[in-house]
Amino acid sequence: MGRRPRARQHSTQYAWLITGPLALFAAVCFAAFWAAEPTWYKSWPGGLVALAGVCMAYVGVFNVVIRRSTYSIILTEVPLVLALYYLPPAMITLVVTAATIITQVARSAVVIPAKMWFNVAKGAATISAASLVVAALPDFDGAGPATWVVITIALLVNTIVDLICLAGVMGVVQGPRAGQEVLRGLPPAIAISSVNIVIGLVFLVTLVANRWSALLLAVLVAALVLMLRSFAEFFRQHRTLTDVYELTKAVREEGADVSLPDVLLGRVRALMRAEYATLWLPSQGRHPEVLLTARVENKGLLDLSPTPATIRERAITDGQTLAIGPQFGKTQEWRKELRAFKIKDAVIVPLRSGQTTIGSLEVVNRLGDTRSFRAADVQVLETIAAHAAAAVENSRLVERLRHDAYHDRLTGLPNRRRITDALAEAVRVRAEKEVVATLLFDVDGQRDVNESMGHAAGDKLLAEVAERLRGIAGPGALVGRIGGDEFVVTLRAESTDVTVRLATEMREQLRGPMTVGTLTLDVDTAVGVAVYPDHGDDPETLIQRAELAANAAKVLPYGVQLFHPALESRAVRRLGIAADLRKALDNDELDVYYQPKVTLADRHLVGVECLARWTHAAHGEVAPEDFVAVAEHTGQLSRLTERVLSEGLRRCREWAEADRPLSIAVNLSVRTLLDSRFPDHVEELLEHYAVAPAQVTFEISEPGMLGDIERVLPTLYRLRDLGVRLSVDDFGTGASSLSYLRQWPVHEVKIDDSFVQGMATDSGDLAIVRAVISLSREFGLTVVAEGVESELTLDLLEEMGCEIGQGYLFSRPLPYERLEAWFSAQTEPESTPTGEVRRLRAVI
Repeated sequence: MGRRPRARQHSTQYAWLITGPLALFAAVCFAAFWAAEPTWYKSWPGGLVALAGVCMAYVGVFNVVIRRSTYSIILTEVPLVLALYYLPPAMITLVVTAATIITQVARSAVVIPAKMWFNVAKGAATISAASLVVAALPDFDGAGPATWVVITIALLVNTIVDLICLAGVMGVVQGPRAGQEVLRGLPPAIAISSVNIVIGLVFLVTLVANRWSALLLAVLVAALVLMLRSFAEFFRQHRTLTDVYELTKAVREEGADVSLPDVLLGRVRALMRAEYATLWLPSQGRHPEVLLTARVENKGLLDLSPTPATIRERAITDGQTLAIGPQFGKTQEWRKELRAFKIKDAVIVPLRSGQTTIGSLEVVNRLGDTRSFRAADVQVLETIAAHAAAAVENSRLVERLRHDAYHDRLTGLPNRRRITDALAEAVRVRAEKEVVATLLFDVDGQRDVNESMGHAAGDKLLAEVAERLRGIAGPGALVGRIGGDEFVVTLRAESTDVTVRLATEMREQLRGPMTVGTLTLDVDTAVGVAVYPDHGDDPETLIQRAELAANAAKVLPYGVQLFHPALESRAVRRLGIAADLRKALDNDELDVYYQPKVTLADRHLVGVECLARWTHAAHGEVAPEDFVAVAEHTGQLSRLTERVLSEGLRRCREWAEADRPLSIAVNLSVRTLLDSRFPDHVEELLEHYAVAPAQVTFEISEPGMLGDIERVLPTLYRLRDLGVRLSVDDFGTGASSLSYLRQWPVHEVKIDDSFVQGMATDSGDLAIVRAVISLSREFGLTVVAEGVESELTLDLLEEMGCEIGQGYLFSRPLPYERLEAWFSAQTEPESTPTGEVRRLRAVI
């Protein structure tokens, strides 16, 4: 059902539509009364007494508050009973008119002409109507029952006409509904008027019986006024305490669930009987400025404030309540500024949290022309403000805790929990021809920054990455941080291909130089991509699979990997073999294979590379990169390295004793080189197996060594001082300059097989191989080419001056027994000046 449209309000000037006829009616009646009794003015002494009584009655006015204005049911029946009995009608009309003007001017801080003249015309018209009733009925005959009836009818007419006039002006100015609300107060007004008429008649009968009883009546009236005021004050305080309790209860119970201003301001305005109630909170951190006002005519809140900014600033600066109005003599200098804004009074209470001012609570314009804020109202507002300040702090604390629970403290980005919730919401809404993409960015090099420059620099790097991701992700994406150096971007895209292309573009934009302290770093990232619904239908699965793809992307030159099932099966397989690897090392179940290394100029067999191999009872052949990765993550890498090195040294000694001296090459992980005890262990093994250090070559992967070069250099120098040879493996795949070869204590460069295998068909690979060979020879380094698989490749390498080759063209990696058979079948002894060596018979 639709809500009934609100009646349109008109200007207060429309009140003249009612005021004019009332004034005209009162004027005509006054002229008629004057004509009927020309000497009415001679009763002026009684008129002065009546004027004083009516003015005093106006002080005890009964107020009806409707919307922004307060209209009064005037409790003047007691003096009017006496006036109707003793005074001529013209004098009564003049008395009521004068009393209305006096009280309106004296009690109103801001005089509104339309309202004041309406009240004057209404008072004159209603008492004129009552006088007409008296004139139309039989004359008074003493103070008997007949007189009682005439006076009662006249004053009830006075009350009814008063409310009808009030309803009329409210209907004209604020709409018919406002007029209807006034008329609903007619029965209680008649009841109150009737009680007052009875009291007035009692006074009349007493005065007629004995004029000296006026003294007793005066004492009685004074006592009744004091008693009623005491009761009124008591009930007012009780009602105020009840209202304050209800307000604080509402703030406590509802303020945490809904907006605090919505709960607070309407209740404060009603409790303080103010036209406006305003809450102001300055901007603080991520909290924006709040300036909201409840107004008596509006159901919602307004984003404005009637309080002059200078007055609010004064209260905030002093940190003290600032109350301005007729009841506050110390702030009279501010009333002039308030009048410029058509404000009669205001109370501004600073909201305090400890010694800090966090805002203000303000009320403006006490409703009712004859009312203004008092000291008691200030105390009430200060009590409310204390509760409001606590509520503000509690709500901000709850919001801060909620924010911290769902955001990363360092970067301010959503954390894993928030990302998971957002993904859960996203996958619930499936749109045709759209996918929900999860992009995981793994920052490379952040650990190096932590270790070399400190964690503060590392944090600054992460904050810079977060800021860049925010800028490049676009408005429809959610950027979060889910781990130490892992960031996630979730968004909707047209397809999986579009997602991969977008991930590639974002990675390229992210790669720009970043300034950390005094250094400018070129930070790279690996990006894993998983999409809903192809790769999972729940957040945890999507994030997990994006992480797997990011790990795989680290070894790719373009750094972006879309998830595929093989990645997960490989990860699951690695997890499953972790316990079995320890068992295999305990039981010597790992094998060592050997791949021959041959000089290209004369085809001499000069050594072998020792490679670990593992045949699992359930999984079969386990890829070396899988179990090596497992060994690194489970702390078993040192045992694996020792197993391969020990087996290689044992075979090396056997070959030397059989007059077939061959060198051995063993791969080392950077993690092994970070162990300061490793060189001492190598020295012990060399002595144990009686192998010359020069017969051993340690191969270290270039990309891995680049990441920790400063940390591994001391170990490399110690190994070189032992006499072993050092080789840079997979050379060319890292992001280094060839000039680094001058700084590293290495003897050999091993060109990565990806370049060697492509050099016969790709001019770029050919140029890279040629450059590496040329520069390495300039530095006096031996060059080894791995991945030699064709005669054409062999001829090209030999032509360029490459010294040693290794690859399937010569032999695959072989176990020891098959290697011995290969020696017999594929090599023959040849005498050289340095002794006998094995030479390949033919290259097949």
